[in-house]
Amino acid sequence: MRIAVAREIDPTENRVAATPETVKKMKGLGADVSVEPDAGTKSGIPDAEFAAAGATVTDAAVKDADVVLKVRRPAASELARYKKGALVIAMMDPYDEDAALKAMADAGIVAFAMELLPRITRAQVMDVLSSQANLAGYRAVIDAAAEYGRALPMMMTAAGTVPAAKLFVMGAGVAGLQAIATARRLGAIVTATDVRPAAKEQVESLGAKFIAVEDEEFKQAETAGGYAKEMSKEYQAKQAALVSEHIKKQDIVITTALIPGRPAPRLISKDMVASMRPGSVIVDLAVERGGNCELAQAGEVVESGGVKIVGHRNVPGRIAASASSLYARNLFAFLEILVDKNAKALAVNWGDEIVKATALTRDGAVIHPSFAPKSAA
Repeated sequence: MRIAVAREIDPTENRVAATPETVKKMKGLGADVSVEPDAGTKSGIPDAEFAAAGATVTDAAVKDADVVLKVRRPAASELARYKKGALVIAMMDPYDEDAALKAMADAGIVAFAMELLPRITRAQVMDVLSSQANLAGYRAVIDAAAEYGRALPMMMTAAGTVPAAKLFVMGAGVAGLQAIATARRLGAIVTATDVRPAAKEQVESLGAKFIAVEDEEFKQAETAGGYAKEMSKEYQAKQAALVSEHIKKQDIVITTALIPGRPAPRLISKDMVASMRPGSVIVDLAVERGGNCELAQAGEVVESGGVKIVGHRNVPGRIAASASSLYARNLFAFLEILVDKNAKALAVNWGDEIVKATALTRDGAVIHPSFAPKSAA
């Protein structure tokens, strides 16, 4: 069983799909592990550390690999180097990417999309969305504090008192809750909003105040899988009016709202931005999906009327060492269910609910029911 750890070719991707810790664990499964040179350099892991853990560092790592571990979906130039039938495990970003999925199918690889894991207890240890969102929420507060021209906590000094910053988190999923916790630790006065009723208790448990229109639609605003539903235009209008008044008084706003497979919901209009005080900061964690803020630009920090709007791409990659460590553990946990530990060989159980939920391509076809061509679905 040969496992390869690929070097990411996207220049903006600083993470890596394995660490020396998980290399040792893969060796324990009976695997020969190869790592492409400089795969972990941007995450602070030199080749020598992978070699010390038992991996072979070589440019030919992926050539004959049975399993290839990656952070991002492989590009066409990478697919040409993989052997037919190889299992490729990564965050595949499959939504609206028909050509990319077809390319993987045509290459004959078996692609697994880690972000499609089912919301079940057994899959929690593999949940890459949660592990990476957790770090994104933390980093968003750090980025906001760096752009904000004042201190976050209240400071009482001989020269006078510095008031605490008011910070508003929009979307109280994993990223939002970590942003709340981090902002509270830094001393900000924190409020938060979300369309899911269950979020209210979570927000308040972290010491923040919950802001929302709590009508009948709000009480039904969560899917069975725990995701937020898209709300009616009427509710969105009422919520927007409430938020609009609240945002005027905030120093920092962090938006985290995403709906799987859909563009990010628009939460902050340019008029709301204009109502904020100069020197305020907005951090849009949904910028790569179109953005929660109307004025956010992917990969840029823009300014409008003295308000800074932060739109960094790949926020978990801005804290790459920690992100890689958690992501590598997620991947190893997933890999374990694909291996017969007694035979020390790959043994994919295609009936396993986790395997069925994450398998995108197999035998030259896109097999996932949500992404297969309609004629084949």
